[in-house]
Amino acid sequence: MASTDSGYYSDLAGRAVHDDAAFEELYRHFFPRVYNFIYSRLKNAADADEVAGITFQKMNDHLAEYDATRSGFSTWLFRIAANAVTDTARRTTRRQEAAWEDFFDPAAPEHEEPEARMLTEERHEALLKAVGKLGEREQKIIALKFWSGLKNREIAEVMDLTPSNVGTILQRSLQVLKRQLQAYQNT
Repeated sequence: MASTDSGYYSDLAGRAVHDDAAFEELYRHFFPRVYNFIYSRLKNAADADEVAGITFQKMNDHLAEYDATRSGFSTWLFRIAANAVTDTARRTTRRQEAAWEDFFDPAAPEHEEPEARMLTEERHEALLKAVGKLGEREQKIIALKFWSGLKNREIAEVMDLTPSNVGTILQRSLQVLKRQLQAYQNT
């Protein structure tokens, strides 16, 4: 079943097969969301750049094969990205820790005191470590929800789950994260 983006973005995808402006609009809209998802999974800028390039090259190569009656465009594109991440993770044995600011670039206000900035960085690092302790499926769902901005229905399509299952997994994962962060604060 097609997701909520099936109308506009599916039509745009159909036009993008032969229309460079339509392709550019798809790219501009989806690149930040797809890149955030990829980076959140690989935690390495060079790998994320490579996989994003692979994802959009595959999108371009297979755009004519996209079938809007089977899924929404974002679902189709995030499946390509998820498969590319899996392929890269299998090839790559190294897992590098990413600094939170490299990932999210929070850019603390200049007026923020060094102590406050340090506490913020410690909290961000604790959150990133806590997410890393979740299972692979839970990490993917968290990344798709919060770093890529997908709705539960879209995540369900990407992950081959039901939307209610996605909601349950998200709720449980957030509870685990909350407990882990509370334990961190109490240490």
